[in-house]
Amino acid sequence: MSTILEVEKPLLELEHKIRELREVDLTGQVDLSAEIRQLERKAKLLKASIYGNLSGWDRVQIARHAQRPTTIDYLENIFTDFTELHGDRLLGDDPAIVAGLARVENRACVVFGHQKGKETKENLARNFGMPNPEGFRKACRLMRMAERFGLPIVSFIDTPGAYPGIVAEERGQFEAIASSILLMTGIKVPIVTVVIGEGGSGGALGIAVGDRVLMLENSVYSVISPEGCATILWRDVTKAKQAANSLGLTSEKLKELGLVDHILPEPLGGAHRDTAETFQTVKKAITTNLNDLSRQSPTELIENRYQKYRVMGRFREASPNELES
Repeated sequence: MSTILEVEKPLLELEHKIRELREVDLTGQVDLSAEIRQLERKAKLLKASIYGNLSGWDRVQIARHAQRPTTIDYLENIFTDFTELHGDRLLGDDPAIVAGLARVENRACVVFGHQKGKETKENLARNFGMPNPEGFRKACRLMRMAERFGLPIVSFIDTPGAYPGIVAEERGQFEAIASSILLMTGIKVPIVTVVIGEGGSGGALGIAVGDRVLMLENSVYSVISPEGCATILWRDVTKAKQAANSLGLTSEKLKELGLVDHILPEPLGGAHRDTAETFQTVKKAITTNLNDLSRQSPTELIENRYQKYRVMGRFREASPNELES
């Protein structure tokens, strides 16, 4: 594992000890089966304790785990007949967003999502999953195609945010994100969005306006990264952990606030611990929601989507005394 949480270290040490005992046991020179079973029971309890009490910062680390499944992993293991489409027909292609046509359970659809790398070379090629304007415009081009042919849309969210470079700003980063959000609010086909890792700021929201927003249990979704928040509030990036625990970026908090519709359970320890189980969970959730949404007319889809986002957010009216103070 290239990413180890501080809270995981006692568990990893215990698992290492179990592997050592198994190797000795296999020699047949001494019977260690009783000791191994005892340690396995201890490891099971410790694992449940650790992963049942994760902080916001712990979730951020799991969401960023180098071995966590990416959009391409889901495309290869959930969908069939995937045909990648490139370019925004204005400037060029953006490798930070992968997009194309595919089938899920034999249902034709348009699918796109942020794509990070799993090692340095790939991350550089994918710009660490941070889209440029042409990435959002490519997604918009495919969404218009989906509407034209009556195909549902599936989007995967996994980005620290849109690329903040000066060239991206010169090419209209803000306009590209805003136009994508506007398009998604009125598109006449079902949209299912899945937050599979890190959902950061407008870079995530730009392709995340869905009829159903699903979120993997250990993913995070926030208006800003913990590091960005710490830099703005305290001018100290080392306070990112404090920021993460205050931002309310976990799936449970977002579900409580009504910002996501369903939390998808992950294998204990994260999606990377059992990718086959994760793929099956996500596939089932996408299929179920597309089946449900397909029963709605285009008019119903747009109206229900409008109402969904119209009522988001909670507020409390201040009393006159509070206003005076």
